[in-house]
This record gives sequence, structure tokens and C-alpha cells, in this order.
Amino acid sequence: MTTESLPVRTDAPARSASKKTAARGGRRMLGQRAGRQHHAGPLAYVLLAITAIVSIFPLYWTMVAASTDNTRVSQTPPPFLPGPNLFSNLARAWDEAAMGKAMINSLIVAGVIALSTVMFATLAGFAFAKLRFKGRNVLLMLVIGTMMVPPQLGVVPLFMMMSELGWSQELPAVIFPTLVSAVGVFFMRQYLSEALPDELVEAARVDGAHSLRIFWSIVLPVARPAMAVLFMITFVHAWNDFFWPFVVLDMTNPTVPVALTQLSAGYVRDQSLIMAGALLGTLPLLAMFVVFGRQIVSGIMAGAVKG
Repeated sequence: MTTESLPVRTDAPARSASKKTAARGGRRMLGQRAGRQHHAGPLAYVLLAITAIVSIFPLYWTMVAASTDNTRVSQTPPPFLPGPNLFSNLARAWDEAAMGKAMINSLIVAGVIALSTVMFATLAGFAFAKLRFKGRNVLLMLVIGTMMVPPQLGVVPLFMMMSELGWSQELPAVIFPTLVSAVGVFFMRQYLSEALPDELVEAARVDGAHSLRIFWSIVLPVARPAMAVLFMITFVHAWNDFFWPFVVLDMTNPTVPVALTQLSAGYVRDQSLIMAGALLGTLPLLAMFVVFGRQIVSGIMAGAVKG
């Protein structure tokens, strides 16, 4: 058989060129779709408005109740517009509940607990997520298992321990039992398992970096978004914690939730005064979120994009 009798595919270059053109066109369409902004419909705005109103209403009602007197709050229907007594009720609540000292104590307690929880939980989360050692899964199960134990079960032995240490009625009795939480460890472990590549840790090992160096130079920058979220959640939880501070502290050295109990003493409770105190205790949290909320949200979005 000669070469002249063999069929010649003259359309092969044309087909390959058409495939390349189609591939370019497909990539261009995907890029346009990815960069296209999707506008929300009317239903989405209605649902967002309803969610915002439901979320803001308890704070608005607290302000309304704090701005009236006890008689007006107890009427039916209750008031839905602010009254003229807001600043006078806030001043009374500040003086009667010793809110100045209580806020300083709550700031110390919540700040120390949040910082220690973030640091220890990030260390433990890195160890559980990326380090290989014997008993790792067993220890992780033990940590998770502590989340199922009600904290009320350990109040008596914990109070006896604080008394033996001489910390009863002191702030260290509130701080030290909650320096780290199982929820924080599990949260950071789950985040670092996804956000921190194993290849990055192995590359640092090859370069001669030890575990603490890897944690400081690699883990902390990667974990910053999750650390910001954990700090915010832990701070709010420690600020609002009532049960254990009420057990171990007295009215001479209270946190904000413990100090608010002074406003409910007596046979007739002044609901407007109690609401004024609750509003005072909420204002620092609102101020912190206003100042750091954008950084926290941007950190969450940056972590989501990296993941």
C-alpha cells in the first residue's frame, strides 16, 4: 500500500482550533458569571427586615422600659415609645448597684478569660489537628466529653477548692476555673484542620522549625479569623455569666450580673430600675461590637475565602 492511498485528515487542525476557541469561550463565560453581582429580590429584603426587627426589639424594649416609671411599665398595654426618665433611672441604677466597680471587675474577668481561652484553645487545637502523638483521639474524646457534664455538678468541690486557696470572694476564683473551655478547643481544632494545610507544616519542619516556632509564625496568622470570633464569643459569655460568680463572690466585689441582683431586692420590684441596670450592663458589649465588629466580620470572610 502506498502513501497516496492513505486517507489524510485535513480537518484535524480546524477541529483542534475550534476546541480551543470553545474552551476559551467557556472560561470567559464562567469568569463573567463568577464576577457577576447577584441582586437580592424583594422577598430577601422583607425577610432581612423582619429578622432585624426581631433581633433589635428586646434591646429597644429594654430602653423603653428603662425610660419610664414602674407604674407605666406595669400597665396594659405596655408603652412602646421611650419616656422621659431614662437618664434619671440610669443614674439611680448606677448608684444603687455600684455599677462602676462591677463593670471594672467584669472587664477584668471577661478580658482575662477571653485572652487565655483564645491562646490555650489555639495551642490545643493545633496539637489535636496537626500533631501526631499517642492517645490523641482519646484525649480529644475526653475534652469533648467534658462538654456533656453540667457545670452545676462541680460547684461544691470547686467552691471548696477556691476556699482552700484563699480565693473565696475574690476575682481569681471566677477567672481560674474558666481559663480554657472545651468548646474553644474543639472549635479551633475544627478550624485549623481545614484552614491549615499539612504541606505548610511539613515544609516548616523541613526548614528546621520546632513546634512553637511553627505555632508562632504559621498557625497564628492562619488562625487569626477564628481567634477573633472565639474571643468575641468568650468575652460575651464571661461578661454575662451569673451562676458561678453569684456563688463565689459577694456584693462588695461583684461582677455586673451579680450587681444587678441588688436592684431586684425588696418586696416591690422596680422594673424600670432593673431594666436601666440591664441596659447599663449591655452598653459595653454594644460598644465593643461597634468598634471591633467590622474587623471580626472581615476576618470571618477572609477565613472563609481561604478555606
